[in-house]
Order: sequence, then C-alpha cells, then structure tokens
Amino acid sequence: MQRRTFLHTSAALAAGFYAPRFMNKNNDPIIGHGDFRYKINLDWGKQDPAKYPVNDCHEMVFDKQGRIILVTNETRNNILIFNKDGKVLDAWGTEFPGGHGLTLHDEGGEEMLYIADYERHEVVKTTLKGKVVQTFGFPAEAGKYKSKEEFKPTETAIAPNGDVYIADGYGQDWIVQYGADGKLKNTFGGKGTSPGNLNNAHGIALDTRDPAHPCLLVTSRVENKLKRFSLTGDYLSEVVLSGAYICRPVVRGENVFFAVLISKLPWDSQSGFVCILDKNNQVVSCPGGSLPEAGKSDEKYPMYQTVQVFKHPHDVLPDADGNLYVAQWNAGKVYPGRLERTR
Repeated sequence: MQRRTFLHTSAALAAGFYAPRFMNKNNDPIIGHGDFRYKINLDWGKQDPAKYPVNDCHEMVFDKQGRIILVTNETRNNILIFNKDGKVLDAWGTEFPGGHGLTLHDEGGEEMLYIADYERHEVVKTTLKGKVVQTFGFPAEAGKYKSKEEFKPTETAIAPNGDVYIADGYGQDWIVQYGADGKLKNTFGGKGTSPGNLNNAHGIALDTRDPAHPCLLVTSRVENKLKRFSLTGDYLSEVVLSGAYICRPVVRGENVFFAVLISKLPWDSQSGFVCILDKNNQVVSCPGGSLPEAGKSDEKYPMYQTVQVFKHPHDVLPDADGNLYVAQWNAGKVYPGRLERTR
C-alpha cells in the first residue's frame, strides 16, 4: 500500500471501520459491496503541483485513445490529460476560472470537449488541443433570466442529433436545450417544488440503457434525487437516493455511477462516497458508504459515509476494466485517485 493511501486508511482501520473480510491477501482495505469492490489507490494521479497545479478537480472523461481528461478551475492549466498509469501527457487552458463540467462528444470522427464554466456564464466547445470551436452563452431569448450573471452552467449532455442540454446547476436550475447550430430550442426544469422542477441541477447525462426510449438523467442534488426527462423536456420519473447529494450521473453499460459530494449538510462536511446503480436504478454498491436494504434509500433509511476515503468526491469515471477514477472538490488540491476493482 502506498504511503498516502496508508495514512488515509489506517485511521479508519483503527476506528474499526474495516473487518478482516474487507482486506485482500496483501492486507489492503477493500471498499464497496457485492460485485463492485475496490482497492484504494489515492496516489494514482499525484503530480508535482509546481508543474501541474490543480484547485478543485471537477470532472473527467475518456477519449478514444484511452486518455483521461480532467477539468480543474486552476487557471494555470484548466485541462490535464493523463494516461491510465496516472502520468500527465498534456496540459492546457488558462481561461476557465469556473471550469466545472466536462463532456466529450464525437462529431464526425473528431472528438470535442464541452466545458461548462459557471464564472464565465457559458459553455465552451473546444478541440482536444483547446481550440475554441463554439460558445453556448446566456440564453437571453428564453425569458428566464434577468442577466447573464444568473446563468451558471455546471454540466452538459449531448443528444445523438447534436442537441446540447445545459444544466444551470449553480443558477436558476433550468435545463437549456440548444441545437447543434447554437439556437435555443427549449428550457425545462427550473427551481420549484413540483416533480418536474429541480433544486441544484448539478449534473445531466444522456441515458441510452433503453435504446428505444433514450432519456436524460438530471441531478436534483438538494432533493437527493435523480430525475428522468424525455429529450423534449417532459418529466418522466425520479430515483430517490436519500443521503446522496449527487454530483453527476455517469452511464456505463447497464450501470449508473456517481460521486456523492456529501451525505449530510453542511456542504463542507467531508461526508461523501461513491455510488453505483444497476439497470433498474437500484443501489448495488457504495464504496465508502452504506448500502441501503433492497437497494432502496428513503428518508427513514438514508445512505451515509462509513469510512472517510474521500473528502468531497465530485466525479467518478469507470474504465473498461471496471476501475473507477475519482476527482474531488475542496479536498486540499488533491489529484484524482483510482479505485481498483477486485475480482
């Protein structure tokens, strides 16, 4: 076990969080449940901060080459590109003080990044080298905002037809739908208490697990819910995940993965963990957290942190081997770590 990982986990061991059955043959602590158990490697992405500084590590994506691309709100290098061994291959970006959401979309064979910047009040589409291609700004024509300062986008999702859905997670909680041409098509959600409203619409993802009925999974973080919407903005249903202040959903295969920033208020409570849902949106594993009975979490039995592996996990990225890469917000400028799946 690496020294930093040991320092994080030894306190938990001393407190009795781990039983022997949660250790592997090398006495490494194992977290998670069922078929989704992991060895902790928090040193995976560790770098020289003088060369590759980070502030809040917000989100990550894979490109076709298998490289891991990270967005941080550190303007000396907003984008860091890692290989799977945690080595930095490239770094760029000095103009995204609110660099937060990161989505990758293949457009005619060329991969594009969509960077949601809540400080710039816009989403910027770039090449993998950082060349700006298009900007999706403040939707004045929607009639939902008094000024651009009210629009604070945190995430995007791209539909098969090229439509761009922007989650205004730090603003007014609207989902703003643009066409690929940059023209406004729709707005839905918004703050409120009705089922179709949102409260802290922090993340959004395209869910194609049912190919005949693709939909949008949208975070309503303060409500501890994921809400399902049609691609035309109609509210469909919700997944209640009490105790889970969800960042963004990440759909891979039949599963949904997400980082839980905290499991109790205040926002700096350092009480987060990682969560995995099955094809029926039932909880099957919570690395670092509790597993609710029958995969359901309600107000009577909320999920909670069981061991402080992470401070404020902000994104989780699964690879083809089942490992998870975890980025953290407000965690002392730490680099992404990896949870290595055990068999």
